[in-house]
Amino acid sequence: MRKELWFGFIIMGLILLGTLVMTPWGNLTSGHVGLLMLSLVVVAIMLGFPTAFTLMGMGVLFAFFAYYNQSGIADKAIRQTLDLMVQRTWLVMTNDVLISIPLFVFMGYLVERANLIEKLFKSLHLALARVPGSLAVATLVTCAVFATATGIVGAVVTLMGLLAMPAMLRAGYNVKLGAGAITAGGCLGILIPPSVMLIVYGATAGVSVVQLYAGAFFPGIMLAGLYIIYVIIVAKLKPEWAPPLPESERRVPLPAFAEEISTTLSQRVLPGLLLALKGKRNANIRTGTLLGHLFITLLPALVFAVFMGLIWNAVTKPKEVASTEGLVQMSVDVAVDQGGANVGGLEEPKAEGVQEPPADGLQEPPKDGVQEPPADPAKDEKADKPAAERTPTPTAFWIAFGILGTALLLFYAVFTFTRLEIFKMLLASFFPLAVLILAVLGTIVFGLATPTEAAAVGSLGGFLLAALYKQLNFPVVKESVFLTAKTSAMVCWLFVGSSIFSAAFALLGGQEIVEKWVMSLGLSKIEFLLLSQAIIFILGWPLEWTEIIVIFMPIFIPLLDNFGVDPLFFGLLVALNLQTAFLSPPVAMAAFYLKGVSPPHVTLNQIFMGMLPFMGIQIFALFLLYVFPEIGMWLPSVLYR
Repeated sequence: MRKELWFGFIIMGLILLGTLVMTPWGNLTSGHVGLLMLSLVVVAIMLGFPTAFTLMGMGVLFAFFAYYNQSGIADKAIRQTLDLMVQRTWLVMTNDVLISIPLFVFMGYLVERANLIEKLFKSLHLALARVPGSLAVATLVTCAVFATATGIVGAVVTLMGLLAMPAMLRAGYNVKLGAGAITAGGCLGILIPPSVMLIVYGATAGVSVVQLYAGAFFPGIMLAGLYIIYVIIVAKLKPEWAPPLPESERRVPLPAFAEEISTTLSQRVLPGLLLALKGKRNANIRTGTLLGHLFITLLPALVFAVFMGLIWNAVTKPKEVASTEGLVQMSVDVAVDQGGANVGGLEEPKAEGVQEPPADGLQEPPKDGVQEPPADPAKDEKADKPAAERTPTPTAFWIAFGILGTALLLFYAVFTFTRLEIFKMLLASFFPLAVLILAVLGTIVFGLATPTEAAAVGSLGGFLLAALYKQLNFPVVKESVFLTAKTSAMVCWLFVGSSIFSAAFALLGGQEIVEKWVMSLGLSKIEFLLLSQAIIFILGWPLEWTEIIVIFMPIFIPLLDNFGVDPLFFGLLVALNLQTAFLSPPVAMAAFYLKGVSPPHVTLNQIFMGMLPFMGIQIFALFLLYVFPEIGMWLPSVLYR
């Protein structure tokens, strides 16, 4: 029998043994029956039963037990159980947040079928050729970018296994390092927005998905950066694990005009193109070709100018101060005479009532016509007042301007025609994805659209990308729709099963027992977070993230108020922690995705061993997020304070 099966059976045995030992059989209450139900669900899922229907079946069975235990009437308990099923299903199906799931999944499948990942990986591995472990680093960057555009772990791991694994094996890379980079990078899709897992957590915990997306952005980048740093360090310490690319694979063929300019005028792009535009030197090169490539060359400078201009406008914008000119403070001065009557203030009208108009009647207006109103000195003064002055430019802006400007000059100093070709490849592969990511995440994070509306925009963008790269046809759309329906049905049925299961667990009093047990431990906030994250980390070995979110988050969420933990921050910790659910045996789905597309000599044990260092990096990233919570909480606090 395989080792991973033995490992799974040992975990199931420990769960059952712990349940038998910890259950007070002589003093069994309905709450203990709820905990028994929880253990049975975990074991049933590990045995391979469908998660959603296991949750529903267990929930219905134990809900009937709870109702029957209360009333003792079977017919009434059956009716109450069926009512509970209908109410919980209706509650899930009317949740507006879940509408964004099929739209985001559909966008991901369309982008995957546009074949952008192959072009992106090739251009990145040429651009990073001089970096130690360049193939593994390019793999991680490609996974991070593609995870942001799709959020589908299985698709990213499978595609990168087909593209990057053969390339790394041909280059002499260590199998464990290559497998770890592909699986860890592919799992970034459940953390970096737009992530389906964050939507599921937000719907379960009642936390804003918009704030979760904003909070998960920097932790996702931090985790990807830690992966890259680890690969570079390993490549430096053990060059035989990640040998540099040979010169033949670094060479980029130049078009005829670039070859001519680089040999006759200059190897650097900017001076070469400017010199070629003058006089008779461009006799053999079309002016349109030169101007087009000059525009591409100046794109970084244009982006720099626009970016710094927007920042300068934001930091020097005049402060708006509400004017109080002309306003008079209201006061009520009421004097009281000796008799207690008010003197001043509001008085009764006089007894004579309304007076008759004067005998001479209404007067004609003066013959000189309507007079101009008298000049208002305050208005004239306001008109003469100059516009509000901008605030002084802060020193930090000029420091950033100097650093970025120097980097831009160095970029153009080494920007050769070979690098121009690589830059064009990056524009053709990365730029469309960047526009799609900004259109989706930008509208969500800055409050321009709800997640559902942004997901609809992303689906349209996926259609346009597939059409732009000539991959949009009926079979592609049909397959994308089928896979979207399959994934969405799985998530929705999981929610229905989880809702019924949680209701049965609460009816039995299991949540109350858990809460009393945790509070009896006398834990501090730090100890509670350590305990909860340790439990989630251990649960990630036998269970997938879906089961952990829908089964165990309803147990943890009610405890957060008792320890003063922000549900948003807790969700970010959970999202970072659940990276392990895809990397830890025996249910490490990323390993099985990669094994399915790897050469036969790549064993599952090698893939598991390659994933272990990246699991250690995830734990370190979790520690950093707890010590420096601003990594995740700064952006939501700035945008939504």
